[in-house]
Amino acid sequence: MWAELAIAATKVVTIAGVVLTTVAVMEWVERRGAAFIQDRLGPNRVGPLGLFQPIVDAVKLLFKEDITPAGVNKGLYFLAPMISVFVALVTFAVIPFGAGHDVQVFGVPLNGLIIAPDLNVGVLYLLALGSLGVYGIVLAGWSSNNKYSLLGGLRSSAQLISYELAMSLAVLGVLLVTGSLHLGDVVSHQSRHGWNVVPQIIGFIVFITAAFAETNRLPFDLAEAETELVAGYHVEYSSMKFAAFLMAEYINMTTAAALIVTLFFGGWSFPWMGHFSGWTLLLLSVLSFGLKVGFFLWLFVWVRWSLPRFRYDQLMQLGWKGLLPLATLNIVWVGAGMTLGWL
Repeated sequence: MWAELAIAATKVVTIAGVVLTTVAVMEWVERRGAAFIQDRLGPNRVGPLGLFQPIVDAVKLLFKEDITPAGVNKGLYFLAPMISVFVALVTFAVIPFGAGHDVQVFGVPLNGLIIAPDLNVGVLYLLALGSLGVYGIVLAGWSSNNKYSLLGGLRSSAQLISYELAMSLAVLGVLLVTGSLHLGDVVSHQSRHGWNVVPQIIGFIVFITAAFAETNRLPFDLAEAETELVAGYHVEYSSMKFAAFLMAEYINMTTAAALIVTLFFGGWSFPWMGHFSGWTLLLLSVLSFGLKVGFFLWLFVWVRWSLPRFRYDQLMQLGWKGLLPLATLNIVWVGAGMTLGWL
C-alpha cells in the first residue's frame, strides 16, 4: 500500500512541477516569440537570451503592492483566482503522458504515466472541470465592482456556452471510434489504427478553434480585450492575485495542448514503438508527448501574435453558425464511417 501511495504522490508532484515549470518557460517563450515575430529583441538582459526573465517577473509580482479596491465583494474577489488556478491544475489528472504498463517500481506496476489510471470517465471529468474554470473569471468580473470587469466576465460566460458544445461534439467523434471514455484507451487505439487527425480533420479543426476560445487566447481573448475593456475581468487585480490569473491561463494552455495531442495526434505513442519496451519505451514515450505538446504550445503563441482580435459578434457567429454545424457534420461522418467500415 505504501508503494502505491508513494507512486501516486510522485506522479502528482512530478506533473505539478512540470506544469508550473512550463508556465515559467512559456512566459519567456511568449515574450521572445512576440519579439521574433515583430522583429524586436525581447528580453535579453537577465541571463543568457533573457532566460531568467520569468524569475524576475515572478519576484516583481510577489513584491508589488497588493491593492484591494473599495467596494469589492471581498470573499468572491479573493476566491476567484483560487478557483482559476485550482481548476487549471486538477484537469491534468486524467491525461496519460507516457507509457509504462510493463514497468514496475517497488513491485508495483505504473499502469501508465497518468495520475488517475483507474478513472474510466476521464473525458467527462475533463469536460466537467474545464467548464468550471469560467466561474473564476465570472466571479472576478462580478466581485470587482467595475463595469469593465463585469463586461469581461459576461463575455467569458457567453463564450464558454458558445464553444463548449462544439468542443464536446468534436470529442464525441473520437470517443465513438475508440469506444471508451478513458484517455489511455484513446491513445492505445491510435497506436494501433493511426492518428485520429487524419480521418477526423474536421473534428480537429473544430476542437483546436474551440480550445483557443476556451483558454481566452487571441484571437478570442474577448474577456480581456485591452483596447475595449482595459484588461477585462482582472483589471482590479494586482500582485500575486493577478499572477494567479496569468498562471491559470498558461496552465490551461498546456492542458489544451496536451488534450489536442492525446485526442488527435496519438498522445505519447510514436512510430515503431513496438520495437521498445520497459524503461526505454517509457522515456521515449514521455519525450514524444513532450515534443508534440511543445509544438502546440508554440502554435498558441504564434497565432496570438499573428492574427487580430475578432469582434464579439464575429466570435458568437463563428461559434454557433460555423463550428457547431461543422462539429455535427463530423459526427455524421464518423457514424457513416463506422457503419460502412471506413473507421
